Amino acid sequence: MGSMDSGKENQVRINVESNYGCGSYLQKFRLYETRANFYMIGRDKNRTCWKVLKINRLEQSELSIVEDSTTYSEIECCDLLKRIHEGNKSTGGLKFVTSCYGIVGFIKFLGPYYMVLITKRRKIGTICGHAVYSIAKSEMILIPNSTVESNMAYSKNENRYKKLLRTMDLTRDFFFSYSYHVMLSLQKNLSNRGAGLILYETMFVWNEFLTRGIRQHLKNSIWTVALVYGFFKQVKLSVSGRDFNLILIARRSRHYAGTRYLKRGVNEKGRVANDVETEQIVFEDVPEGCPLQISSVVQHRGSIPLFWSQETSRLNIKPNIILSKKDHKYEATKLHFENLVKRYGNPIIILNLIKTREKKPRESILRTEFASAIETINRDTAHENRLKFLHWDLSKYSRNKATSVLAYLVKVAANALELTGFFYCQLLSSSSNNCDGDCADSDLCDMIKDADCLKVKDSINDKVDTDGSHFSKPTMFQKGVLRTNCIDCLDRTNVAQYVYGLVALGHQLHALGYIDVPTINLDTPLADDLMKTYEAMGDTLALQYGGSAAHNKIFSEIRGQWKAATQSQELFRTLQRYYSNAYMDAEKQDAINVFLGHFQPQQGKPALWEMDSDQHYDVGKRGSDFAEENARSIIKRSLSDGNILCDNNSDIDDADVIQPLPASFNNLPTNMLPFGKFTPSMPRKQLFSDMQSEHHVDNDSICVERGDSFHCSNFLDVDWLSSSGNSCEEDTYERSLLIGSPSAGLSSGEIKTEPSSAHESGSSLKGKEPATGASSFSGECSSNDVTGFSERFVYWVTHGDMLFP
Repeated sequence: MGSMDSGKENQVRINVESNYGCGSYLQKFRLYETRANFYMIGRDKNRTCWKVLKINRLEQSELSIVEDSTTYSEIECCDLLKRIHEGNKSTGGLKFVTSCYGIVGFIKFLGPYYMVLITKRRKIGTICGHAVYSIAKSEMILIPNSTVESNMAYSKNENRYKKLLRTMDLTRDFFFSYSYHVMLSLQKNLSNRGAGLILYETMFVWNEFLTRGIRQHLKNSIWTVALVYGFFKQVKLSVSGRDFNLILIARRSRHYAGTRYLKRGVNEKGRVANDVETEQIVFEDVPEGCPLQISSVVQHRGSIPLFWSQETSRLNIKPNIILSKKDHKYEATKLHFENLVKRYGNPIIILNLIKTREKKPRESILRTEFASAIETINRDTAHENRLKFLHWDLSKYSRNKATSVLAYLVKVAANALELTGFFYCQLLSSSSNNCDGDCADSDLCDMIKDADCLKVKDSINDKVDTDGSHFSKPTMFQKGVLRTNCIDCLDRTNVAQYVYGLVALGHQLHALGYIDVPTINLDTPLADDLMKTYEAMGDTLALQYGGSAAHNKIFSEIRGQWKAATQSQELFRTLQRYYSNAYMDAEKQDAINVFLGHFQPQQGKPALWEMDSDQHYDVGKRGSDFAEENARSIIKRSLSDGNILCDNNSDIDDADVIQPLPASFNNLPTNMLPFGKFTPSMPRKQLFSDMQSEHHVDNDSICVERGDSFHCSNFLDVDWLSSSGNSCEEDTYERSLLIGSPSAGLSSGEIKTEPSSAHESGSSLKGKEPATGASSFSGECSSNDVTGFSERFVYWVTHGDMLFP
């Protein structure tokens, strides 16, 4: 193969590996080398299938890979290696390099290709007998032989790109499975058999670009692993004296991916920043040989889908919000919600938690614009498919007791869950496959109680199987999704997602037969255990996007933590997030763009650190209003998938738009419709409005305005959410940060409305970065970067340790 640049690639489809003579997936590999070639030997878990991959080492700038079509036994493979050794004795023979557990991909900067391998793995969970792993250690190996001449003219930039890529720590928050498609939800795993999904092209596979070349060339993916980035945790919990397993998964989208201030809002393709799918899977803790009941529920978070941005500054801890008015018809916003419908179906329920009233308008400007966008989209949408929304200021109500905030959110979550439902089914035992925690030989669809991938059977209502062995329950499906956002989609969003998860858990356990009533009280030990799991997820996602753990003051109050300790913790996390955003995010964004292939280095073209921005934006047209900010702004923009500089690069295929649920969903019998038989904690008539009535703002929306509160919804009666009279002032810890800070004399709440531009991409540039900007790829900040900060403070920000012993 000659290049990793994408043309119109041949699509590698699911289960293509079955055509290659292996009854299971390759899981363990050994890499050998001669002077001329690398030899990768791969085998399955049961040591019955052995394959050979040869990689040419004499090519300096091309990647040449050949797969042996023969499937070997262990003895035959050993004989082959002996023959290779004998044939290469004159040049040193065959030498062992390393053992590994899969290829992450291949990458080229300015010179040769490199191969990235997983050399150590760690098992972190099991889904239906299918093991899920994280990466404990990885290695990047130069492909060409060291004797092949290299061009020293670009070696300095080459090493800089290598250091940059190494800042993408694969041992943190990446996970994979050989036999379970972790990039898909459980419902999609069980209902898409034979659907021809292009798994590596889905939005949650982060090494799609790195594996693109080898997948195109070999027409299979048995040598590579698909990496998902986000969060994965499996815990064993108990209720009523019975144990069950809970898995919480967060999948971060690779589209429009990046850091807090460098990726905001939406781009022209409808991709939003900080786009994360969260799935909560619950299943029985049963002995082998017994049928397994399993359930899952999916929710979504993502940046407000408008063209807006914030420019971080070392002089302003709370940067201005810049709202662009270029998309008057909200086309990008509409694309985003159309994508959600394709992924999850209707209804799409929007829970918008940003502030509604402020002394100096900041978030409230976005709230008004977002409401206008929703109204515009709903105006041209069929009534039954309109976006459902609730604008509710969580910050305002968090000044009450935390339990009151959670109680409000429970009511919202209960009604949202009633609209979307959740997934539930029974699986057959997989013990006959002798999986030992890794059912690589088992097709997940074959384990479904109601066979043929959840297709409805005439006997679905049968209470007992034909063999009379056990009780059978109808399968239920989720259709639609709850989409939650605040400004960063981190702190407030995580609180709301926890509450939704708690409400869903009650219904999941009820469906599994663990509890008699589908509710879990907020003050129970089980609720506390679930809160800890969501808190861990929130901290992880916040570190990825924002640079610090999440602000968890509501969770801290629920736990009864000392208020002074909570305020101290919040202050430190705010400082940590500020330092990371101002001094470290530019390099982090560059590393993400190289890893994802959004920027591909080429000789004779500007290096990544020489680029001003990844956005289609002409800075010179912004006028003198930005002169002061140009002088202060020293954080540059980085490349998104909306603007790829490599000449040969084509748009990323929209294969992440997974096929909708099977057509049978539209014709299900009554007992197979999405879950809706459980009543929420408040009577439906009290919560739901008449959807045919005329109301303020939208034809089917209700808005309540009292004093300083302003809430709006088209599917909830929000009168009960408007009883608090607290003011909407800034958070205490945020105000305290401004006192004595360098930005105390600057406006911390100014809103700038950006002029229209036909070539923008959702974020803006205020000025060019000086040549000495934050582009230290060694993993350490230069002395210029940390002026005014002690070494202990920098160490704490970088490594997350306590600042004080």
